[in-house]
Order: sequence, then C-alpha cells, then structure tokens
Amino acid sequence: MKKTWVEYLQKIWKFLAAGGICAVILLMICFLYDLSLEPLLYGAILCTIVIALFLFYGYYQYRNKKRRLVQLRAILPVDLEEMPEPEDGNEEIYQNMLLELNRKRMSAEAGKLKMYEEVTDYYTMWAHQIKTPIAAMRLLLQEEPEENRDELGELFKIEQYVEMVLGYLRAEDMSADMKFERIELDTVVREQVRKYARIFIGKKISLDFSETREEVLTDSKWLGFVIGQLLSNALKYTKKGKISIYMDKSQEKTLVVEDTGIGIQSSDLPRVFEKGFTGYNGRGEGKSTGIGLYLCAKIMKRLGNEISIESEPGKGTKVFLGLKREELELM
Repeated sequence: MKKTWVEYLQKIWKFLAAGGICAVILLMICFLYDLSLEPLLYGAILCTIVIALFLFYGYYQYRNKKRRLVQLRAILPVDLEEMPEPEDGNEEIYQNMLLELNRKRMSAEAGKLKMYEEVTDYYTMWAHQIKTPIAAMRLLLQEEPEENRDELGELFKIEQYVEMVLGYLRAEDMSADMKFERIELDTVVREQVRKYARIFIGKKISLDFSETREEVLTDSKWLGFVIGQLLSNALKYTKKGKISIYMDKSQEKTLVVEDTGIGIQSSDLPRVFEKGFTGYNGRGEGKSTGIGLYLCAKIMKRLGNEISIESEPGKGTKVFLGLKREELELM
C-alpha cells in the first residue's frame, strides 16, 4: 500500500503544477518588462507560506479520513451511515450509490433468510411427521423379526437419513440447542454402538471397543450424533474385518474410530469434510451424499473440538476426535 503522503500528493498534483506554471509566467513577465523581482519574491514567499498551511491542513484531513475508512473496512459489514462526510458532489454521489446498493443487498438477504426459514420449518415438520409411520412400521416388522430382518435393516437406514436431515437443519443454529456438561464418554459411545448393533451382526463385522474411562466437557447429544455418523460410514465401507474404538495414546483426550474398510484415496483426503464432496468411494457406491463428514466437522467446530482423518486405500480409515476442552472456554 502506498504511503498516505504520496497518495495525497498524487491527488493534488494538478493544483501544484498549476501554481508552478503561474509562478513561471509571473517571472517571465517581470523579465520581459524589466520589473523589480523584490516585490514578486516577497509575495511569492507569503503565498508559499499560505499554500503550505493549506496543504498541511488538507493532508491532515486526508489522513484522518483514510484512517476512518480503514477502520470501517476492518469491521465490515458496517452501517454505511458512519462513513465520513463527502468532500464534494462526486463523493456524495458515490456514497449514495453505496447506500442504495447496501439497501438492496439487505433486502435480498432478508428475503433469502425468510425463504430459508420457511424451507427449514417445512423439512423440520416433515422429518418429525415421518417418524410416526416409521415407528408404526417398525412395530409391525418386529412381530416377526427373523423373517423381516432385511426390511428392518432398510427401515433403520431410513431412520438414520431422517436423523441426518434433522441434524443438518439444526446444525445451522446449534447455539440454542447446546448444553455443555461433563459426561462419561463411554456412555455416549455405547449408546451409538447399541444403535448399530443389528448392522454389525448382519454384516458379520466385529467391534473392538476399549473402554476410555474418560470424562469430557461437551454436549452429549451432538457428540453422539458425530460418533453415530462415523460408525455409519465405517459400516458402509467395511465389507469384512472389524471396527475399533479407542483412545489415542499419543494425543490427550482423542477418541479414535478405526475400520478395516476400503480406505480413502489420498487425493480425496483434503476434501472429505467439504459439503457435498463424495470422492472416489462415494461415486463408486452411488449412495453417498457428501453430507455426513461435513456435518461432523461443523458440529465438532461448534463444540470447540477437532476432527481429523487418516486413511490408505485398502488398509482402512482412522478418524480422530480431539475432545480436549477447557472450562474457561464456556465463560
């Protein structure tokens, strides 16, 4: 960025040039008419002092205005009414144009927000209403669970998709639905494992769960949602072998969900937490939405925790949940 005084000189150079030309013209007149230069030099000195005072005052105003604009830029978005007063008619027109554009932007954002709220309300209502027929269907199928094993498995998938829809809608504004407290991590993990027990049995995948005996400061519902999504992904992409849940010995309060599945391509790893990104495996399966890991990353960030992933094709995947959070962060 150019220095302020350089910018100021570039702004007024025409006036300085005009003053210099006028001084040259006066000198030429004095020379042609053989006039005394003493009064001219005396007047030139006085004019130079007056001009210098005006230049310093103008520079002072220019510098203060620039500082104010830089401060406003640093705290965008800002009320444009706080902008410095325009110096001339052109600046006033520019500011009026900005005010009008800002008004139209705010109007468009308000309309978009209203539409989003209506869509959110609709899908929230739909998700809650669809739970009733799902529950009724589960009761009917459980009358003969052995014969309806496949149907119950598919129904479970529908339930998980409905939960994902609700999680996606609520994740946009989690602050009103978060309750931080110290919880037993093993309790949250066991709850999610029980939820997926039927799929573990159906796919003949073993579970290796090492009790963590850890107490963490978090929201149990949202952390449970994240662990459930990781188990769902692990089960989806693991054809045989096992899924392990344990604490990482090299990192403090870091839960690991590891599978022996097909793994993730190295080129896909940097983007697995992006919204809508399905990657090579997702395109191969044809059932991936690219929402699960995106939600996990978003929720973990809101919880003040971290999530990372390591994987090799054909050797499985490890997901790390950093659950360290200090009490001070809640204040």
